Amino acid sequence: MTNPNLDATFSGLHNPTFLRACLRQATDHTPIWLMRQAGRYLPEYVATRAKAGSFMGLATNTDYATEVTLQPLERYPLDAAILFSDILTIPDAMGLGLSFAQGEGPRFASPVRDEAAVAQLAVPDMDKLRYVFDAVSSIRKALTQDGKGRVPLIGFSGSPWTLACYMVEGAGSDDYRLVKSMLYSRPDLMHTMLAINADSVAAYLNAQIDAGAQAVMVFDSWGGVLADGAFQTFSMAYTARVLAQLKRTGPNGETIPRLVFTKGGGLWLQEMAALDCDVLGLDWTVNLGKARALVGGQENGPGKALQGNIDPNVLFAPPAAIATEVARVLDSFGAPYQGTGTGPTHIFNLGHGISQYTPPEHVAALVEAVHRHSRQMRT
Repeated sequence: MTNPNLDATFSGLHNPTFLRACLRQATDHTPIWLMRQAGRYLPEYVATRAKAGSFMGLATNTDYATEVTLQPLERYPLDAAILFSDILTIPDAMGLGLSFAQGEGPRFASPVRDEAAVAQLAVPDMDKLRYVFDAVSSIRKALTQDGKGRVPLIGFSGSPWTLACYMVEGAGSDDYRLVKSMLYSRPDLMHTMLAINADSVAAYLNAQIDAGAQAVMVFDSWGGVLADGAFQTFSMAYTARVLAQLKRTGPNGETIPRLVFTKGGGLWLQEMAALDCDVLGLDWTVNLGKARALVGGQENGPGKALQGNIDPNVLFAPPAAIATEVARVLDSFGAPYQGTGTGPTHIFNLGHGISQYTPPEHVAALVEAVHRHSRQMRT
């Protein structure tokens, strides 16, 4: 018996490998995409950013955002595209004043550090983020060839906790002193902020789905800085609140996989198995085989697809060494599922975002090695 949702999910794509793996279906190779795959390691990205004048000039211009999203796909046979944007668009739309200085990370002009500032927070008008949704629609159109998409497009957001870290600290942080001070001294304020963030993230991702995103990912980039207990209460619970509100299907009835990545979250992997998502991303500290045994599930039963998790710094090694490490990661996951139902599947990725200093030709070696070795594992 056919599933019309899955027919709609896969039939509109020349290469649905990524989506099949998300939904724990057999594929002829292990799909690969890279976190931050459209970024500063590519000279063409640097040139486009220079034309845009600033990071936000790039992210808020539909044509530029489309151009840089497609750049890595022109170079490499990747199995998915990811929307070019930033995880901090939501707090910017809340009025916190996001900016990016050249050579520095993001900064907020109006950080949230007291009761009065928290009281001002609200789920933003999604029209303020129209530039993101316009970019999603534009990218989908640009990916279309012969009436079908080349590869799926992933939409994303930062997690409620990760957004809160930036909102309170006002920028990136080494010690998370300000946000953790609020968490421990005024947990009521933190819970209020996280609830607003979670509802904002859900509305934001649902709007991306309406605009054409074919999978959505929550980046819990700073979940791993929390203590045991605090992670479950202040990060995972609010990621769960996001997932509970997400649309399960797109405009044409297609199934929309949901991915969650918590950097430093390996300690809580078994608990994260309860999250209502399809894929759990892993950083490079986690053994894929052990993760598969914990959360990968059995044939035709519940389980999570796994995504990851090579150390991004492997890409500074020579191509032969990259190929060796690729084989080690693929082999650590083990024999890929090859049945006709569902079973344990793997999506290859880095354990975190790609470094801006990565040689582009080493990325080519990585993608080639993943496709070659994963096909050999299936013969």
